[in-house]
Amino acid sequence: MKLELLNKKGEELNVLVKGANPMYMNTLRRAMISEVPVMAIEKLEIRKNSSALYDEIVGHRLGLLSLKTDLKTYSEKTTCKCKGAGCASCELVMTLQAKGPCIIYASDIKSKDPKVVPTYPKTPIVKLLENQEVEIEMTAVLGRGKEHTKWSPCLSYYRLFPKISAKDAPNRDAIVESCPVDIFELKSGKLTVNDKKIKECILCNACTETSDTVKVETKDEYLLTIESFGQLSPKDILENAIEQLNQQFDEVGKLVKAA
Repeated sequence: MKLELLNKKGEELNVLVKGANPMYMNTLRRAMISEVPVMAIEKLEIRKNSSALYDEIVGHRLGLLSLKTDLKTYSEKTTCKCKGAGCASCELVMTLQAKGPCIIYASDIKSKDPKVVPTYPKTPIVKLLENQEVEIEMTAVLGRGKEHTKWSPCLSYYRLFPKISAKDAPNRDAIVESCPVDIFELKSGKLTVNDKKIKECILCNACTETSDTVKVETKDEYLLTIESFGQLSPKDILENAIEQLNQQFDEVGKLVKAA
């Protein structure tokens, strides 16, 4: 299997995967969504909340905030040396304290670790009126998307990557107009394929139905798209997902040999 980087724009990554099959691609997609650990707020102690929102609503909003994650510093509670009791290696304490009138944003949360902060600081949490105040202590831990969606690091999907060829034809104008994503174009009166737009092909086959001079083939190549929610970079998510899968395959291999 080979990976080729096609495009990276912000938190989105497009990768061409060669030599794979639908079973592996779907397994990889699910692993990125549900098996890659990231930080999220799991516990909180609300000491003061005189805002218009109930404690449960404020807690729900805080729990769904995406936090930048440092996988080199923190461990999951299940694998931590403290055996789940809670320590600086698996837990991070964060605080939120404010008095109205104001709007509390995610940027108002104070973290003991400058590497782990809200991904989107302008996310509004609650509005405070005159004399209203909020004081909350939170604990963030590593978790996985299969436990709760707040620990899911990305949206990931894939589709077949086509190979498109076209010979010049009398109805070249109709071929160009048939494509909804403008893959075909006319250059000096001749029909050509815009290679930069092939990744946008949706395999609708409108072009092949218009003319038999156009060929659209799909083999064992897939366009994988990763849209990170900001906790980790798309590259880190992909690498960690492959690492998680390799570990699971090794564990299965050991169980089979021991059986």
